Amino acid sequence: MFPAILIVDDEMTILQSLGGILSDEGFETLTASNGYEALKLIQEESPDLVLLDIWMPGMDGIETLQEIKRTNPFLQVIIISGHGTIETAVKATKLGAYDFIEKPLSIEKVVVTINNALNFRRLEEENRFLRKKTLEKHSITGNSPPVLAMKKQIAIVAPTNAWVLIAGENGTGKELVARTVHQMSDRADKPLIDVNCAAIPDEMIESELFGHERGAFTGAAARKRGKFEIANNGTIFLDEIGDMSLRTQAKILRILQEQKFERVGGTRTLTVDVRVLAASNKDLEKQIEKGTFREDLYYRLNLIPIEVPPLRHRTEDIPLLIETFLEAFAKEGNWGKKTVTPEAIEHLKSYRWAGNVRELKNLAERLAIMTQSDVIDEDDIPSLYKSEKAKTADPAFFEEGSLKEAKREFEKIYILRKLAENNNNISQTADSIGIERSHLHKKMKSFGLEL
Repeated sequence: MFPAILIVDDEMTILQSLGGILSDEGFETLTASNGYEALKLIQEESPDLVLLDIWMPGMDGIETLQEIKRTNPFLQVIIISGHGTIETAVKATKLGAYDFIEKPLSIEKVVVTINNALNFRRLEEENRFLRKKTLEKHSITGNSPPVLAMKKQIAIVAPTNAWVLIAGENGTGKELVARTVHQMSDRADKPLIDVNCAAIPDEMIESELFGHERGAFTGAAARKRGKFEIANNGTIFLDEIGDMSLRTQAKILRILQEQKFERVGGTRTLTVDVRVLAASNKDLEKQIEKGTFREDLYYRLNLIPIEVPPLRHRTEDIPLLIETFLEAFAKEGNWGKKTVTPEAIEHLKSYRWAGNVRELKNLAERLAIMTQSDVIDEDDIPSLYKSEKAKTADPAFFEEGSLKEAKREFEKIYILRKLAENNNNISQTADSIGIERSHLHKKMKSFGLEL
């Protein structure tokens, strides 16, 4: 299928000669002698590109261009004129024209410009498609009331430049919220730079955030651009900001207030334009009371707060989440998609999910790999996730009995929660609660807990 070019000019000789030449070059051509006719043809025929004369009776080229861009913002328009001025060319470009060609027309230049404009349009379409796929990939799955309320918040705040503080437990999807905000913003085609504040040693965080000059410290063999510099005109995501030292918090506060900084070992002041998204799994207001988080930094970051609900508050989303994960794993593993029986789903909905969506995703991957059947039944669900093993530490969940029985029940629930927090990794869980791996195995066996 050949690209369709609409030629708009009030001179019949231009329409005939240019139309004939472009037809010989392999293009389909449409012609219009004024702006009104052009707009009608665009609506009816959907051409790929418009060659538009400036000087026409009635609706001139500039007015026609404005209307085209209002109704068809992605349609490429090349202005042609025998009375061109720099002011006219600049105005047309600002209104969205791809290029401006003066008469008498050089056919070679016209053809080259058309091909460049069509290539540019294809790139734009590809970018829009990729942005759509990226947004779908990073979209938040779920239709529960807490998730719908959060999606509404995101939709309102994302198109602005407002800073956002994302709160939520480990594994709830705080990073996913940050990526969704970025992808729905006007900065989506600019960088989104992640900074895991908990993973960077305190002595290295200045270099990571602000960069350094060659020779600034031992091992600084070359100049390095920091995260803020790389994120210029885009978004920086400060994850687990509650784990920053007070010293680093002071430096962060300064750059957030001034949007200026110097590289470590440097003297030149750099200015940046970044949107800041931050996240924490800690209660920062309690951290402020303890003296481990700066109150002024908290209020600087907390312009728009977004709370990510834990999975236990949105259990109606579990069937959709499981289906989404299993579908993704099926594509990655090149095996058939598995389904989950309602009975199995009920067990999962009764579990308390201390590890939240991340824990559910890990379980879904395990079930996708280990379940030989195409249907995952309740017998395939590990006993750890069965409803009778998934009680919380809430008093209502303790059975009446002796102090010894209550202690045993609490210990079982404590181990369940710690396993969930560590994605069911036995070694990590043993380390986190300060016992030997073999001892934890014995405890789990005595409680009937199986992974």
